[in-house]
Amino acid sequence: MRAALGDVRTALGDSGAPWLLGAGLVSLTGDWVLRVGLGYWVYTLTGSTLATAMTLLASFVPQTLVGSVAGVFVDRWSPRRTMIVSNLALAAGLLPLGLVRAPGAIWLVFLVLAWEGIVQQFFAPAEQKALPLLVDSEQLLRVNALNGQNRDLSRLIGSAIGGTAVAVLGIAGVVAIDAASFVIAAVMITRLRLPRPPAVETRDASLPDRLHALCEQWSDGIRVIALNRLLRAILIFIAITSVGEGTMGALFAPFVRAELHGTGTDYGIINSLQAVGGIAGALAVTALGNRLDPGALIGPAALAFGLIDLAMFLYPLLAHTVWPAEVLMVIVGVPGAFILACAMTLLQRHTSDEHRGRVFGALGAVEGVAIVAGTAAAGVLAQRVGIMPVLVTQGAGYVIAALVMGALRIEPRGALAEQLGQGVERGRL
Repeated sequence: MRAALGDVRTALGDSGAPWLLGAGLVSLTGDWVLRVGLGYWVYTLTGSTLATAMTLLASFVPQTLVGSVAGVFVDRWSPRRTMIVSNLALAAGLLPLGLVRAPGAIWLVFLVLAWEGIVQQFFAPAEQKALPLLVDSEQLLRVNALNGQNRDLSRLIGSAIGGTAVAVLGIAGVVAIDAASFVIAAVMITRLRLPRPPAVETRDASLPDRLHALCEQWSDGIRVIALNRLLRAILIFIAITSVGEGTMGALFAPFVRAELHGTGTDYGIINSLQAVGGIAGALAVTALGNRLDPGALIGPAALAFGLIDLAMFLYPLLAHTVWPAEVLMVIVGVPGAFILACAMTLLQRHTSDEHRGRVFGALGAVEGVAIVAGTAAAGVLAQRVGIMPVLVTQGAGYVIAALVMGALRIEPRGALAEQLGQGVERGRL
């Protein structure tokens, strides 16, 4: 434990990263409180599984439409200010949920979730843009592991709070908790000290000129991705695996019930156990730190993740019991933590500060499109070929994604950083 704490202190150093990580943990916990409480409340209010599914769709559709363009503005604006304003906008945007008292007003829930999804597309790239400015490049893998650990900790804490809060306090209490988490996160982010981005002169420009500049900057970001083998490969990796995540989100509950003969309690436990494995994996990445090469590690981690998933989705052919899924869910969380930390570190290290917002914005858009596609396809295909054959594609997707990364020779950090400065000018990378 002492060694792990020492590794954490080494990773964070004297930077403002603890404030950013702490803000992320607080706001993500609030998100899980809302996600769990709102899903339960919407189903109770409407009695409709379609309405419950629409809450998920309302969150992801803005990601597909706004993510790439939002990255242009993130590169123009101060990441600190963007994160503060985004958190406050997220808090204010939740307030209309208090007006929903009957099934006929459920459209307001979808509108609120769409707003939250849009604002998140500005916050997420700004956070990823800020992290490399706060810590040394050698510590990025560790800090990204800690940031990924926030997702697992918040899932454990927020899920427990959300179920209790909606039962005791109602939807108003759930909204208040999530809104408060955003305000607290905004206050914590005010402690960050980050360099300002270069000013973009658009104040005196006409509207057509501003739109032209927006399109030019957007296309410049797309060009950076298109001309860089590593960035292309990671976006392909994210697209393939996100289709699988959409499939998993749509069919895992039916899988537990129909194939494992489990209960709702079993489903909740299995979902929580992946977070336990994720925390363990994040601690391992933090402990090993710069002894790990994210470029060499992401492929084997994805391969391990895919093979474990295939084992979990296929073992019911031999036995309809829950406990193997519980064990495998803990184990798969470990390579999951390695994948997340490696992918974020590679993108941050191999993207210039000038373009990082647009790259991560494009990443969000690709992820959103893939998740929506996977969710929709899973619902249709499972009716025709069954739950297990469709879920198997999630594990197979990770295996294919591992082969994509394994076929790529990732350049050393210094060499690629130099290429980033020269490649766009030459029209090739």
